[in-house]
Amino acid sequence: MNNRKLSLVTDFYELTMSHGYFLNNMQNTIAYFDVFFRQIPDNGGYVICCGLEQIIDYIKNLKFDEEDIVYLKSLNKFSDGFLNYLRSFKFTGDIWAIPEGTVVFPHEPIITVRAPIIEAQIIETMLLMIINHQCLIATKASRIVSAAKGRPIMEFGARRAHSVDAAVLGARAAIIGGCVGTSCTYTAQKFNTIASGTMAHSFIQSFDSEYEAFKAYSEMYPDDCTLLIDTYDTLNSGILNAVKVFNEVLVPKGFRPKAVRLDSGDLAYLSKKIRTILDEAGFPDCKICVSNSLDENLISSLLEQGAKIDLFGVGENLITAKSNPVFGGVYKLCAIEKSNKIIPKIKISENTTKITNPGFKKVYRFYSKDTGKALADVLTLNNETIPDSNYVIFDPNNPWRKKTLVNYIVKPLQEQIFKGGKLVYNSPSLSEISKHRKEELDSLWDEVKRLNNPHRYFVDLSSDLWNLKNELLKKIGNN
Repeated sequence: MNNRKLSLVTDFYELTMSHGYFLNNMQNTIAYFDVFFRQIPDNGGYVICCGLEQIIDYIKNLKFDEEDIVYLKSLNKFSDGFLNYLRSFKFTGDIWAIPEGTVVFPHEPIITVRAPIIEAQIIETMLLMIINHQCLIATKASRIVSAAKGRPIMEFGARRAHSVDAAVLGARAAIIGGCVGTSCTYTAQKFNTIASGTMAHSFIQSFDSEYEAFKAYSEMYPDDCTLLIDTYDTLNSGILNAVKVFNEVLVPKGFRPKAVRLDSGDLAYLSKKIRTILDEAGFPDCKICVSNSLDENLISSLLEQGAKIDLFGVGENLITAKSNPVFGGVYKLCAIEKSNKIIPKIKISENTTKITNPGFKKVYRFYSKDTGKALADVLTLNNETIPDSNYVIFDPNNPWRKKTLVNYIVKPLQEQIFKGGKLVYNSPSLSEISKHRKEELDSLWDEVKRLNNPHRYFVDLSSDLWNLKNELLKKIGNN
């Protein structure tokens, strides 16, 4: 994404609103916006935070060039003063964000932007586009990895992705979500991860026989030999030719086969038969890999049936998050500054889940000192402090439901990314982010990580924030 021209990748109303701010002399008004989501995809128990690195690249390179200005002028919608403002545009504000790989929950500010209101408004679409896509894919990958119960998952979805960026960055998100490799070679190169892939059916069809295709491949890659065995007849041809080549080519050279792969058929039944054949032929170390429109539900079903599968290649259902392809992150104004004072703002709705949490906020996570498990998250106003012990949490919708947390460790989830327009954050590597994601999941109780009907993790409001929210609602209701 570095140095790509993305200034006009913005919803047009962000420019018309910004023009309105400019004409009303509001361009120096400081505004606070939160990026958050309201619902977890697939009715799951958590979301994996993802996309911050691409947001950093976008903010660092954001500017309007003369071609952009000429186009905007041609629309006859914007004053010359506003166009001149855009000519010298750059982001000068502050951004806080929850690091990638962190588990997050509904209504938590994944990103908080504090900036002159035009700057904050113009970046809305790109921030949402990046967060909505990568959080969605990372979370889907995490569900699939969980279903595999320790068996490796490879991301195989590039050809079914909706665009180049969806393939490349979707694969990146999948690695963060727990996949061990990707078929997208560019992602492997750019983010220093593992490129996965061996052959398609066309390779086998292009030879005079399946045996010759297997022999040619095993001679080419004797130390990394995986054969696709379902081109013609899996049990009566494919696996038998594979075993023959293993014995004739690999074993005499001192190599062992890596795996055989299935891409069709009854995967549970076939894997059991193939396992028996491989074991009896002296290849118990040869793994069985399967692909073919897999997702977390099918993988769970295969394992429940006793399938003898060692690793999975998952494509279209992962890279498109087919079962729930819209993440639904939003970007909402929560405060503005006047005379160096923060004025909280709230959006109300007849749909209570769409009522926003006002003010400049922080989000904290409480961990048990005894178990290391996450206990609850709390949203507070920015100037609040958390006591070292005995903190009362309560359900924001049913405040009579209370619980006192004791013997805990508490930490803020957001870190500052930009300060006065300058990057102050060092982005971790992809492997470091993936490791952080694993540690984060380990901190959740198993009940929260269930694929179906997970336990709801508590995200509460501090008393001060809850009181502020209700005061604003009451004030607006009386107007």
